[in-house]
Amino acid sequence: MSTEETTAAPRSLAEALRARDDRSLAALLRSRPDLITPVPTDLTQLATRAATRASVVRALERLDRFALQTAEALAVAADPASYDDLLGLMAGDDRDPAVVAALPHALGTLREQALVWGGDDRLRLVRTARELLAPSPQHPSPTGLGPTVQEAAAGMSPGRIQEIVATAGLPSTHDAVSAVAALTALFTDRGRMAALLAAAPADSLDVLERLVWGPPYGQVTPDPAARLRWLLDRGLLLPTAPGTVVLPREVALHLRRGRAHRAPEPVPPPVETAAGHSPRVVDATAAGQALTALATVEELLKDWDEGGPAVLRAGGLSLRDLKRTAVALDVSEPVAAFWAELAYAAGLVASDGEADERYAATPAYDEWRELPAAERWARLATAWLTATRTAGLVGGRDAKDRTLSALGPGLDRSAAPEVRHRVLALLAGLPQGAAPSADSVLARLRWERPSRGPQKDDDLRGRLARWALSEAELLGITGRGALSGHGRALLGAPAPKAPETGPADTAGPGDKLPVHHRPAPPLAPLSPAEQATASATAARLLAPLLPEPLDHVLLQADLTAVAPGPLRRPLADVLGVLADVESKGGATVYRFTPGSVRRALDTGRTAADLHAFLAAHSRTPVPQPLAYLIDDVARRHGHLRVGAASAYVRCDDDAVLSEILADKRAAGLGLRRLAPTVLAAQTGPAALLEGLRAMGFAPAAESAEGDVLIARAQAHRTPPRTAPEPVPDGPPVPDDTLLAAAIRAVRAGDLASTAPRRQPEDGAAAGGELPRTSPAETLATVQAAVLTGEAVWIGYVNAEGAASRRVIAPVRVEGGFVTAYDHTADEVRTYPLHRITGVAELADGDH
Repeated sequence: MSTEETTAAPRSLAEALRARDDRSLAALLRSRPDLITPVPTDLTQLATRAATRASVVRALERLDRFALQTAEALAVAADPASYDDLLGLMAGDDRDPAVVAALPHALGTLREQALVWGGDDRLRLVRTARELLAPSPQHPSPTGLGPTVQEAAAGMSPGRIQEIVATAGLPSTHDAVSAVAALTALFTDRGRMAALLAAAPADSLDVLERLVWGPPYGQVTPDPAARLRWLLDRGLLLPTAPGTVVLPREVALHLRRGRAHRAPEPVPPPVETAAGHSPRVVDATAAGQALTALATVEELLKDWDEGGPAVLRAGGLSLRDLKRTAVALDVSEPVAAFWAELAYAAGLVASDGEADERYAATPAYDEWRELPAAERWARLATAWLTATRTAGLVGGRDAKDRTLSALGPGLDRSAAPEVRHRVLALLAGLPQGAAPSADSVLARLRWERPSRGPQKDDDLRGRLARWALSEAELLGITGRGALSGHGRALLGAPAPKAPETGPADTAGPGDKLPVHHRPAPPLAPLSPAEQATASATAARLLAPLLPEPLDHVLLQADLTAVAPGPLRRPLADVLGVLADVESKGGATVYRFTPGSVRRALDTGRTAADLHAFLAAHSRTPVPQPLAYLIDDVARRHGHLRVGAASAYVRCDDDAVLSEILADKRAAGLGLRRLAPTVLAAQTGPAALLEGLRAMGFAPAAESAEGDVLIARAQAHRTPPRTAPEPVPDGPPVPDDTLLAAAIRAVRAGDLASTAPRRQPEDGAAAGGELPRTSPAETLATVQAAVLTGEAVWIGYVNAEGAASRRVIAPVRVEGGFVTAYDHTADEVRTYPLHRITGVAELADGDH
């Protein structure tokens, strides 16, 4: 029995809300947080806000499929409708047991969210929801039902209605209203309707079968065929416009055996397993992918270390720069966009804000690099889980048909965090090691949040879910499609119980989960503090699964070095300059080339430094070919010197300069000899250095004083930047403290607005006017209320001139002020007596 049934039947939604306890009001405000933004003054205003179109649409969009089907059934039922009427529309004449069992919960959901009010004998769908869900020619009902006989016959002549009544075998009536009522009674009587249809021609019944599940409208010619004429003459089809007929709702319900929906869905579709794996294998696979994710983000920002790609005028990366980044990371362009967006969401990369604006790492990136690997992963995973930016949209088109660019505007989708969290929560409800079928996950999400709007909105949620599954795998939250242990901790989900049907490894493709593995209730998104705790737990679980960084490599005779695992930071940094990465995977292969050795020499290191470095960090002897390579490049390094004239080249060996001048590849440098050992160039020093290196020389840059310039890599950093804020999907869910305060304020305001006042004999303060009494009467009444402890009405004008009516319980009167407990504000306040317009006693029984 509902709360609303234990008291007098409410006459409005406001009265129904007034009968609720605080826990019920808190559930309403938690499920519809837009209702307390801002906090309403009383329950009447709360009810009004709950019935506004925007709020009702938002609430309907968050119903599961069966709750929405229940609301749709109420929209085509009588107003008010009884529970039995609703049950008949949902379960049909055969009373489907699954629907019978699920309907109380669905109706409870609608009541909790203030979409339905009234007792079980008088259920009312709020007017706005009825207008949105009821069938009309412009907006067909999802049930496929048409208008009632009364609605369809509203424009027909009384004579035509009497003809239909007579042809249907009913006695004539004295007016059209009673004729429509008689026709409605016929169509809702199962026995008489069965007899009427038994006499129908077979082709007429075929017409009804085509219309019964909707759409209920059809086209007819001015001279309809006999099968249509038979139906029209008996009111089984009614005209709604010239050339258009409709199947009345009552007729359709009879043909449907009372069901409003063709296929009620009282039970969510099960999530099916596609494969089963050992939890240990899942965790190890996810940990390996987590390590790859960290390496990829570092490689991306290392590539942008000295100033990344330019920012487009409209914001974002150009397609050319995205392709170049994809080649550098050895991934596809969509995956490159994902890594760039992830780094941006984590606050590791941003635009530098310079005149020639470019993307670069932020100072937070340097702090992030110093964290342990597991904590770095937790930062990335948390940023992904809560971000509204959606990398999967890159390359698509916006509403103005403009291309959506990585790191550019237009990529925020407020539903993304909710979809990601829900997808992972469904995985958390599976046995450990179970990888779900993607189609079954999408089917479950569609049931939990069916689309009422355009199909593209539903498609977006489906795409968000598919992207969530693939991105979780890239990040190492899942392994082989199953949720890892650290991924489960990231959600704050408890460890699952062992399945009763046996170990997860025995699950096969298409297996359905036992009922006890379905998450009930669904995991709620965590608050920022809870998420921080969950992220720390996830990092702690991941840490033992990651290999310890190594301090050595294996040098090989083919001028390569093999790193059998992740390297410690100093070793990785130096080796990244001294050699080029040739391949990545479980072991990284570096290749030494003349260019990479020259790059190391440009940073100020000598050949001896490089030999000592390799000897100290190699578990194998330094191969002779590598030693020769270093010595050869070092011997030629700096033999040529390039400085700024525009630019010049000098060399003690004039034969080398003659060789350069004779080389056709030097034509673009604009070289000419100024002296036997000096060449001048028309290009700048940087271009000249690159040109000579391309010709096979090893020049060194020098300063104006003739000293060799050491080309240390200068990491370009942006000014301090914060990570982009997620775009919220409506007001945030209020916490318990805010809910308690809001409910107190609403109840206090409701008490003030509904408390009856004793009318003064002269009729003053009638209606909504402020009470008005003389200063002496005001003082006397307030002093008397202090002695009796009773509450009184006052009219009050504040310093800004705003007038209000308040219910107060005076505590003390002194010095021209009254101190009282204000029921309207639910707190003790002090009021100047000269701002009180008057006092009125409350009506008897309401003190």
